[in-house]
Amino acid sequence: RRVQVSTPTHHHKSPLSHSRSIPRSPPFNNTKKIYKMSFSSDASSASAAVDAAAAAQKKLNLEKATNFMKQYRDPHSRELKKLSANQFMDVWSHYDKDGNGYIEGTELDGFLREFVSSANTADVSPEAVSDAMLVELKQCFMEAYDDNQDGKIDIRELAQLLPMEENFLLLFRFDNPLDSSVEFMKIWREYDTDGSGYIEADELKNFLRDLLKEAKKINDVSEDKLIEYTDTMLQVFDSNKDGKLQLSEMAKLLPVKENFLCRQVFKGATKLTKDDIERVFSLYDRDNNGTIENEELRGFLKDLLELVKKDYDADDLQDFEETILRGVDYNDDGKINRKELTMILLALAKHNQEDDSAAKKE
Repeated sequence: RRVQVSTPTHHHKSPLSHSRSIPRSPPFNNTKKIYKMSFSSDASSASAAVDAAAAAQKKLNLEKATNFMKQYRDPHSRELKKLSANQFMDVWSHYDKDGNGYIEGTELDGFLREFVSSANTADVSPEAVSDAMLVELKQCFMEAYDDNQDGKIDIRELAQLLPMEENFLLLFRFDNPLDSSVEFMKIWREYDTDGSGYIEADELKNFLRDLLKEAKKINDVSEDKLIEYTDTMLQVFDSNKDGKLQLSEMAKLLPVKENFLCRQVFKGATKLTKDDIERVFSLYDRDNNGTIENEELRGFLKDLLELVKKDYDADDLQDFEETILRGVDYNDDGKINRKELTMILLALAKHNQEDDSAAKKE
């Protein structure tokens, strides 16, 4: 079987051509000149070369310490160079200092100061970006790149900002998210080949290989490069650092267009209608056989679980399935029919209304 990850036929921008740029500050006059010295003997030339290499390394280390982004810009044009998977990971790890999966607060301030000041042709320290300029810059920057508008930068948002190897960027699937969590659960079952409830390194490598095959790019990627991609993706998305991806971690790597249960109809005081329930049922009953079962059921439960739990694994989903079915599956067939779905959705809407009422009282 092939994973449904082919390039979409609708007129999205290809992720390979997708790039954004942020306005750069006007370059300062570069007054530094480089002089070449000649020496009369080979020995003095060799000594000078060693000294020059040491000086260059010292300068690079100093630049890293004062402005980490400077090393990734062309020294003459100050354009960002194309980053490898490993370099992208280095940037992410440097700025996500607390390792919580976001660049936020003082981390974000530091990144923005260094990102902008590194664009100048003269050596300007990040402190040259004033607090007032930073406030304005942050507002413009977040409007452009903070896709989910949560006030912080996550790994996928950073990947849209920095120029990267085209094949590595392709793995983020920016312009081709899955239609629903039902498709996600089908892919999960396909690649969790040992049924462990996790996507381990070899399984992840197989998934990434198939992604590249679907995009007709696999011939451009060596086995060593595929291993590098796999290792980087593990480092990026393995939040609890156990060396494998649990369900919620894989869900960040392989996003869906929407969680159907986050639609407005389930929020506020609007009353659920029969049409609303029928619409939701059809979204999950992908084979139109009149019941929500197997991957359809697990896709529905994944969406439901995400409303209450940020980090979850296959065991959490299994426990949740047993709890839900114990409450509504009166005919004990391990599936959900329209009547049973209605009970769940009414309970969800009631819960959300109670939360809204409590929030207003506070």
